[in-house]
Amino acid sequence: MALSFRVCSPPLICRATLASGDNGRNRHANDAAFIRRAADLADTSAGFTSPHPNFGCVIATSSGKVAGEGYLYAEGTKPAEALAVEAAGESSIGSTAYLNMEPGDCHGDHTAVSALVQAGIGRAVVGIRHPLQHLRGSAIRELRGQGIEVDVLGEDFQSKVLEDARKSCLLVNAPLIHRACSRVPFSVLKYAMTLDGKIAASSGHAAWISSKLSRTRVFELRGRSDAVIVGGNTVRQDDPRLTARHGQGHTPTRIVMSQSLDLPEKANLWDVSEVSTIVATQRGARRSFQKYLASKGVEVVEFDMLNPREVMEYFHRRGHLSILWECGGTLAASAISSGVIHKVVAFVAPKIIGGSKAPSPVGELGMVEMSQALNLIDVCYEQVGPDMLVSGFLQPVPDLLPVIPSEEATFEIDPSVNPFESSIIFFYKTWDLYGSFSNFSPHAIRMPCGEENDEYVTWPSVEHYYQANKFVGVDNPMAHDCVEKIRTAKSPEEAALIGRAKQRQQPELVRSDWEEAKIEVMYRALKCKFSTYPHLKAMLLSTAGSVLVEASPHDLFWGGGREGEGLNYLGRSLMQLRSEYLAESSVSAENASLA
Repeated sequence: MALSFRVCSPPLICRATLASGDNGRNRHANDAAFIRRAADLADTSAGFTSPHPNFGCVIATSSGKVAGEGYLYAEGTKPAEALAVEAAGESSIGSTAYLNMEPGDCHGDHTAVSALVQAGIGRAVVGIRHPLQHLRGSAIRELRGQGIEVDVLGEDFQSKVLEDARKSCLLVNAPLIHRACSRVPFSVLKYAMTLDGKIAASSGHAAWISSKLSRTRVFELRGRSDAVIVGGNTVRQDDPRLTARHGQGHTPTRIVMSQSLDLPEKANLWDVSEVSTIVATQRGARRSFQKYLASKGVEVVEFDMLNPREVMEYFHRRGHLSILWECGGTLAASAISSGVIHKVVAFVAPKIIGGSKAPSPVGELGMVEMSQALNLIDVCYEQVGPDMLVSGFLQPVPDLLPVIPSEEATFEIDPSVNPFESSIIFFYKTWDLYGSFSNFSPHAIRMPCGEENDEYVTWPSVEHYYQANKFVGVDNPMAHDCVEKIRTAKSPEEAALIGRAKQRQQPELVRSDWEEAKIEVMYRALKCKFSTYPHLKAMLLSTAGSVLVEASPHDLFWGGGREGEGLNYLGRSLMQLRSEYLAESSVSAENASLA
């Protein structure tokens, strides 16, 4: 059973109660139940492909029957709203759509809103507005502009039951909300300890404190996270693998924080055949060992000052939404003191080991009185086999209500202002303002599979096409199979994982000219994408005069790099394509003037 988002706090005080009588209470109860269902659906995909916001949609008829539902599987896949109306069919007409979060279409397609409008939805109930400022309120305004009644929990009506339902919507997208508000990933500190508060014996031996059932829950936690982070002492003492082998979801990136790089040459984390490892260290630490790690395929990132805050800000820029901390007490205390830990998950085993030198889960915090203790909020208790699972928040999920304007004060975008005007335009993840420039955006293209093939094939995204072309033309059945697996991958992220893993594990399957051909392959795919979708071409042309930078801090070929040291070939390709379009427009205008 996956960890659930259950609120165990005392009852919340309602701001207002606008509805009265049995009808109002019944309507609120129905709305709350369907919103909770939408939140549960949204949570279904957490961790399957990473990272992406969690969207769910339930369509209910006037009689209270569920006609259709859906959830966003990953970035670059069909919106939850479109899936729900497809499932509901004609029953969508006049029905109510329940959305855990306002649609966040940053690709200029308005696919989610269009699906609801075209299906004939009469009313929409939204749990929370989109947390990202450039998307907040736009879908709600568009739905209302199309004549659909829209109610937003906490704004248009309130009640205790609706407030609790709204909180479930906040929790299911807590990583995205924290990312938007604090500019660090949502971080969960997890540990297992004995009843007397020890995470290991005095010797350092720690296997196993918790039960097998609890360890399975840890695998599930990892599967919901973008990355798992440990300190150097954990690597030396435990030699962990940090996989999600018994849980659902993807396998997270492994991160090791080590200031001195006093790490063993042989460790399970240095095996990157299936999942990557990143070592964060102090600048200049053990250069020879850094080279050794690099030879193993381990990425080393140097910091001027290695501390949890700096590291988390870096992984925020890298696009991570959620990180699970499985470190020892010293690093845990440093992370808590730095203010980057948002939630604590503790497994307490009914065991006593004693020992004055046995380590505890959290090291020195500098507190000398109980009045200084940090209190968890929204605490939940659950028995897992013989263990007790205690979880709660060190920092509440930010409430978006105070920064959302009222309906009367809702601003309108000034049509005279070009939102794409900038000397440098950065883009990276598909939820960014310029997310449609990403090769992971959900825009299918029709391209032949290989330069000498005349048969056109539909590729779900540019990334699908790019990854498959690594293996095109190789006379090997395994290469052909890999191309098909990539083409049919459910999301761009999964296509990328398949292509990268196969390239790393079986380099003999990669076409011999790939390094010379990959820029041209990407350019052809981008040209097809922007030529196929007029609104994307118009967006690209609107950036004339600006430098385009793919802001990936870790991709030094396609991206701009952490400190601008990257080659930025994706940005260069887009600027080249833009120049080509501008030249064509100029020729067309000249020919028109001569006609």
